[in-house]
Amino acid sequence: MNFDLDEEHRMLKDIVARFVTEELVPLEAALLRRESSGAEWELLPEERERLDSASKQRGLWGLDAPVEMDGLDLSVVAMVGVNEELGKSIVPYELPPDSPNLRMLLQAANDEQRSRYLAPYARGETVSAIAISEPGAGSDPSGMTTRAVRDADGWVLNGRKIWISRAARADWTIVMASTDKSKGSKGGITAFIVDKGTPGFKIERRIPMLGGVSTYEVLFEDCKVPANQMLGLEGSGFAPMQARLSSRRVQIAAWCVGRAQRALDMLCEYAPQRTTFGASLAQRQTIQWWVADAATRIHACRLMTYEAAARIDRGEEARTQVSMIKVFATEMATQVIDNTMQAFGAMGMTREMPLAQMANQTRLARIYEGPTEVHQWVIARDLLGLGRRS
Repeated sequence: MNFDLDEEHRMLKDIVARFVTEELVPLEAALLRRESSGAEWELLPEERERLDSASKQRGLWGLDAPVEMDGLDLSVVAMVGVNEELGKSIVPYELPPDSPNLRMLLQAANDEQRSRYLAPYARGETVSAIAISEPGAGSDPSGMTTRAVRDADGWVLNGRKIWISRAARADWTIVMASTDKSKGSKGGITAFIVDKGTPGFKIERRIPMLGGVSTYEVLFEDCKVPANQMLGLEGSGFAPMQARLSSRRVQIAAWCVGRAQRALDMLCEYAPQRTTFGASLAQRQTIQWWVADAATRIHACRLMTYEAAARIDRGEEARTQVSMIKVFATEMATQVIDNTMQAFGAMGMTREMPLAQMANQTRLARIYEGPTEVHQWVIARDLLGLGRRS
């Protein structure tokens, strides 16, 4: 059993680490200043353009995109190393394209959709979003009220979605809708690709979240979608959606590992320098225990995440393992970052350091892509033999 990345993927991880150190971290101070003044937690257009250019020059675009679309077709395991490094910076930048939606398209898109949507997306030329959650129902398929009904020219969508990231700037959005309420997730959920500007597709409001981040509520009012915009087969949207969610959850776990590792590194650098009551913080037993506990839990989480990713790469069932890492990683990073903030004292509470934003991002991660309690329920039901959700 090999617990190390192979040499090629270690080299890639090192390239990403240098990109983070040289390109992302230097932008953090400006972002923190803007956010503390009330601005959204977003890059300026010129900043994003510069990062796009720098990352593309380093060969970091399309890492897990298909080779025929100029990608490197990297494994999920390899992408864990990439995302761990990206997680070490608070700058809101992901290497194009966004892996989860990419993987959903790879699984469900037909030839026409691969050419029209997947190929330019894989090249980083377009931005996407996905609309799953609904007011009052979250992402529970049994409570999904957004409906898609056939008409002479295709489908008509009616309903409301909420907590949608990137909706305002997405070129197209994957929309999950009920096409047969009686079947729920077992044949009743269908995915559609809805282009920006489609009549009846309205962005209702921006929702400010923790740390200056935004999500959106969107409305579908007699939104007509051509038949060729259905993603996959009618009633078969649940499985690709679950594959997409698993990809994001592995990504979140890797980000949390990187985020916690940065917090631990900050603590280890600071503790020997800070003296209180005649001794350095490094000599205090509480700090020593925080350091030891953080290192142990980060190591365990990293191994768990790689193991879950390896299962996915082998095509094995990994639903329970993905839920485990989603719970463990987000809770672990929360505690490590909080202890580091405590060790820094008042300085740890300021907007002049990245710790508060790291805490915000981790707190959001405990809700995004399914809250901790839902994943604990999934794990328990699997172990108790109670079956899967309908």
